Amino acid sequence: MNKALAIVLLSTGIAACGAQPAEPETPPPAPAEPAPAPPAPESKATDDPKKSEVNISDRIKQACGISETEAYFAYNSAQVTPSAKATLKKLADCFATGPLKGETMHLVGHADPRGEAEYNMQLGEKRAGNVAKAIIAEGLPQAQITTTSRGELDARGTDEASWALDRTVDINVAEK
Repeated sequence: MNKALAIVLLSTGIAACGAQPAEPETPPPAPAEPAPAPPAPESKATDDPKKSEVNISDRIKQACGISETEAYFAYNSAQVTPSAKATLKKLADCFATGPLKGETMHLVGHADPRGEAEYNMQLGEKRAGNVAKAIIAEGLPQAQITTTSRGELDARGTDEASWALDRTVDINVAEK
């Protein structure tokens, strides 16, 4: 009987060791949220000739007789609009033959904070470069223009309307 009892206990122990406790089922991971769709392109600046993609310093506006400008590029764009041409012509004339003759124009491109920092830095440079090309096409020698980018570094916008104000090119007289 002791032998039978030992066999029963041994087989019960072996059976207990062989069976693994059922693990509670873990729920499958929640499906990853789909990446948000890129924002719809904003409408371009209106064709109001007083609006352009440039933010001109007060010194230049006064010297060149340029009135106030509102400044912005369309989202994800570096294209200079036709409405900016008249202002860019005035700038070229002012720096080539007018009151700021011989001065160097410094263009600083900006972007809103959406997108990667490196991309925004490149977009700001592209905006400044396109404004420079447009001014050169109006007659100002390339040697009188410098460009740089601040990308999203100075951006203050928090919504569509204020992001539009971040997308600009500042135009200043370069320091000597």
